[in-house]
Amino acid sequence: MKNLIRIAGLIFATMLVASCGMFGDKDEELKPMELVNFDQTLKIRKIWSANVGGDAEFLRLGLQPAGDGSRVYAASHDGNVTAFNPETGKQIWRNKLETELTAGPGVGEGRVVVGTQDGYAIALDAATGEEQWRVEIEGESLARPLIKDDTVIMQTIDNRLEALYLFDGRKRWTLVQSAPVLTMRGSASPVIVGQTVIAGFDSGRIVAADLDTGTIVWESLLSPPKGRSDLDRLSDIDGSLAVVGQDVYATGYQGRLASLASESGQVLWNRDVSSFSGVSADWNSVFTVRDDGEIVALKRVNGNEIWRNASLLRREPTLPVPFNTTVVVGDFEGYLHFFNNIDGEPVARVRLARKAVTAVPLVIANRLFVQGDGGNIAAYVVVDDRPKRSQPDIAEDGS
Repeated sequence: MKNLIRIAGLIFATMLVASCGMFGDKDEELKPMELVNFDQTLKIRKIWSANVGGDAEFLRLGLQPAGDGSRVYAASHDGNVTAFNPETGKQIWRNKLETELTAGPGVGEGRVVVGTQDGYAIALDAATGEEQWRVEIEGESLARPLIKDDTVIMQTIDNRLEALYLFDGRKRWTLVQSAPVLTMRGSASPVIVGQTVIAGFDSGRIVAADLDTGTIVWESLLSPPKGRSDLDRLSDIDGSLAVVGQDVYATGYQGRLASLASESGQVLWNRDVSSFSGVSADWNSVFTVRDDGEIVALKRVNGNEIWRNASLLRREPTLPVPFNTTVVVGDFEGYLHFFNNIDGEPVARVRLARKAVTAVPLVIANRLFVQGDGGNIAAYVVVDDRPKRSQPDIAEDGS
């Protein structure tokens, strides 16, 4: 009954948002921003592309590439889990699981774990793709599975964390958080700092739990619900969390972007930013995309704004991800946009495919891996075409 109420509420919210668009003063204001030409100052080259599997357009799933240093893994909605050579794109193995996948893959400790639409977690051998176990977690997951030591953490859309033993999938502990009547479809993938699992929930809370026992270490209300209606009070934390050192960065819908101390949950700083895509970070900056599509960069140490870029308004951009000297963003038409990470100016644009990119891009070393909703995956590098030096920097005779 509770699920039916939540589903009905979500349908109502969707209709209400749509009606706002129908009766707006200017329809033009609601259209996606048109792309404009610019002088591309950075060369991006596709080094390989491959097919992952079934079309996932409009489903908003938690499927995105993952890597372990030797392979890149990707999963498709129609049940394919595939391992690729990250240098060449050559397929190493593929397992057709014959079930609809919604989350993952998560990678670690020699295992690849995915979540299914009908509420199962499935673990595969990372070297061969052979299925190791399949257990019911009693809920759909849209969050990347987290693997640490001998534990797998699965987060379900009904606000539960399930800890499973990596070896056989047996349940280790469960943590349940209350859910509001109306929520958005999605889940924030949990992260880990030391032996503490940190997760965001639809209530607007960030919760830290002990990896071994599930005991709550601290809770922090990141986005207090505001307003009278259930729609106004939406405060879901559904986007990516970021960790740099001992600091955790998170943002919620109709809420705040905040930096928290991982050991205590103390809020170090916060800013009013509404986002359902989450946060990414490097050593200097944190990046997010507002719910209207505006990209924002803030100083990591104090939250002061560095730059904003509104060129992708209403183009449904993904979370900006640091890559080389840029941040990269996918959009609903399959474009990848590269912005200078210092000032936010556009420096390059390429197109992965004709269908949307909703999965957060993956960066491993100097390579960018992007999975599209049409079932394809591609790898990119920055081309360094600077002229080679004709003379050594230091004279050979030491003078």
